[in-house]
Amino acid sequence: MTEQMRTSTRDLEELRRRATAWLRGRVGGDATVSEMSRPSGNGLSSETLFFTATWSGSSSRCVARLAPAPEAVPVFPSYDLRAQFEMMRLAREKAGIPAPLALWFEPDPEPLGTPFFVMEQAEGEVPPDVMPYTFGGWLHDASPEDQRGLQDASVGILAALHETAFTPRELAPFGPAGLRAHVDAQRAYYEWAHGAHRIPVLERAFGWLEEHWPEDPGPDVLTWGDSRIGNIMYQKFRPVAVLDWEMAAVGPRELDLSWMIFLHRFFQDLTVGAGLPGMPGFMRREDVCRTYRELTGYEPRDLDFYEMYAALRHGVIMARVWQRRIHFGEQPMPDDPDDLVLHRATIEQLLAGYEPAS
Repeated sequence: MTEQMRTSTRDLEELRRRATAWLRGRVGGDATVSEMSRPSGNGLSSETLFFTATWSGSSSRCVARLAPAPEAVPVFPSYDLRAQFEMMRLAREKAGIPAPLALWFEPDPEPLGTPFFVMEQAEGEVPPDVMPYTFGGWLHDASPEDQRGLQDASVGILAALHETAFTPRELAPFGPAGLRAHVDAQRAYYEWAHGAHRIPVLERAFGWLEEHWPEDPGPDVLTWGDSRIGNIMYQKFRPVAVLDWEMAAVGPRELDLSWMIFLHRFFQDLTVGAGLPGMPGFMRREDVCRTYRELTGYEPRDLDFYEMYAALRHGVIMARVWQRRIHFGEQPMPDDPDDLVLHRATIEQLLAGYEPAS
């Protein structure tokens, strides 16, 4: 996690020319698209492009999200950009969440070689993945009061989304509801991503889930999916843009809560492993759940199960990302397939805490 990973094989100037032609077909022949750039800090799945669009005497700073090209070794097997576009609209208009304003969705792959959507670009600071925010920087160096304010406001995003009622038609794009459907989809994703290269620590974690299945997974809600502070833009420690909705699904509230908690643990463990203190008092389970309970009246349950599931889900994704690095010659294939999982030690620690000693 200390260097930027390759996420695209597309030429930016060619994309700019094609995007200009597409935009002129949308808003008029005088439209222009500025030089494009890619983000440097976060994001490893969809391709993200920054540019300024100008037409009819006005301009807008924009972000385009493109499904990755097959030769880029995608992280996920499919990219439903229409569902992401709709999710941003629902979050913004129905739940009052500051998702970016969605401008255009283009389902036709012809203009840019893949479907894409365009949204307005927000301004603010994002806790970085590279180097992780736990190593230092504006959030790490903030006062405990500002850190806690950011944490509580971030949990508030989950509360707002989960407490919003959506119609069956609005929920339809996000697949089958329920914990079983969610875990089955993750297993299918693992088989797609790693079927030819079995990863024992992840398979042990899948087995653990079946042995510790919750008696009552609780009510299903619309979940953000990639619910972490690295997908939120802040101004003065308050959320101003909530990003990356591609993992949205209908399932238990704890899916989002555990993901937010675990993704901080992931970065915190990396930081401690590097000999630094990190942010040990941030995103603690008891604090996150207390805030969520105060906002919603709902008592989160079975968090040991969901923490393991979050670690497993993140392990499948990270192993896929590492295989992309291997494909592009950025690192060799490890001798031990478990080393494809950057946080294998954390998963092994979770397993050891619940498995009987041999």
